[in-house]
Amino acid sequence: MFAAIDLGSNSFRLHIARYEDDAMRIIKSARDPVRLGAGLDSKGNLSAAAIDKAIASLTRFNAILTSYPLSAVRVVATNTVRVAKNAAQFLPVAEAALGYPIEIISGEEEGRLIYMGVASVLNSNERRLVIDIGGGSTELIISHGQQIEKVESFTIGTVPQNLAFFPDGRIEAAAFDEAILSARSRFEDAALLFKPDFWSAAYGSSGTVRAIADAIAKNALGDGQISLKSLQALKKRLIAFGHTDDIALSGMKADRATVIAGGTAVLIAMMQEIGIKTISPVDAGLRMGVLWDLQWRASKLDRRDQSVRDFQQRFALDAVRAEQVAQTAVDIFALLKPTDETYIGLLGWSGLLHEIGLVISHSSYHKHAAYMIENADLPGFTAREQRVMSRLVLAQKGNLRKVEEMLSNPDFAKAVLALRLAAMFMHARIAPGADELRLKMKNRIEVEMHKDWIKRHPTVSYWIEKEKDVWDEVGIEFSIRLNA
Repeated sequence: MFAAIDLGSNSFRLHIARYEDDAMRIIKSARDPVRLGAGLDSKGNLSAAAIDKAIASLTRFNAILTSYPLSAVRVVATNTVRVAKNAAQFLPVAEAALGYPIEIISGEEEGRLIYMGVASVLNSNERRLVIDIGGGSTELIISHGQQIEKVESFTIGTVPQNLAFFPDGRIEAAAFDEAILSARSRFEDAALLFKPDFWSAAYGSSGTVRAIADAIAKNALGDGQISLKSLQALKKRLIAFGHTDDIALSGMKADRATVIAGGTAVLIAMMQEIGIKTISPVDAGLRMGVLWDLQWRASKLDRRDQSVRDFQQRFALDAVRAEQVAQTAVDIFALLKPTDETYIGLLGWSGLLHEIGLVISHSSYHKHAAYMIENADLPGFTAREQRVMSRLVLAQKGNLRKVEEMLSNPDFAKAVLALRLAAMFMHARIAPGADELRLKMKNRIEVEMHKDWIKRHPTVSYWIEKEKDVWDEVGIEFSIRLNA
């Protein structure tokens, strides 16, 4: 049984599902209209009131989660948490309330997960465009069957659009036109990449699109489908209401009414700019994608493995050297008895990519690699995971002052030691056996080696002594014992 939680800019949502008969069966859902995006102040910080409302919602979600025997839980935060200046202060409090770690995902990763959810309910092999208008961002995805060909995330959503053009809930014709024009300006640069030449059907996966589709169908607007004719009719009706508090459309919830004008403006702008005639709503998206991602990880079909392999191939890395470092690092890490198994995967992937910076320069390649890993679009990875991998790769050589603060985490320190030693042994063309090297790392690092092994590999003693100096410099004692 899996749980997926989406901390969106407009709503926090939860799905609990069971995988059975090759399908995801939703057994519990919850939604709180937190409107986190509206809680950003003029300096880009989440307000105290917004944080309090978020914590109350997460506390409620925690009570739901503890009622089910869950095998995996994944919590993703999208645009508002991505851009909030005080996200680092918000996250620990939010994680404590929820009881699970929260992953801030990139717009591209959000698009990938959205498409995984959509693809799970669309079985045809057609070329399609998927549109997701969220509270803080909008994602466009072009795909062919199950294969994603292009993902783009735009920093425009229903919440900021509503705040900017419909302040205090007032809906006026001139402001509506300005909202549409503003939204068109966000899409115009990329419009050519998403023209109908590249797809045969368009789908809308977000709650905004589904709410608009319901409003059109249940209130007999336009031609009954999501088309420009219907959206113009909806726009006219919203202007006639004059205020979000006065919106009276069949099937529309009050909390959705507060952002429907902004969502309608974004959708009209997109359809005009790209040239979309009709959009079909689909009842699947980010949370369903997260659930399927958890299922695939449980089945050892982790998208992150493929992302790393693709990255290696793109920059023509030496796969043999990379595999040797990755495997040796993981083996050494196991000797150090870590408490957090999540570092095993991150360390292995870091080993596979540790020389990626060579594509830029042999000089300081570890620094180039660290930058590339942290900033690349690596489908399946969260920003936090890429940041940890970046720091591991940065610490593979040279001094450790650059990651000194992170060394207070014992498992991170063990992973750094494992990767440094693995890289050292690879460069020295050594594959140490379990009986030739013994390691311990608690309050200090203890290394035991056989004298005969050192005689066979004389450069190791030099490198180990250098390594001792590096760790001593950051206050971690490093002792070496040679056995007969």
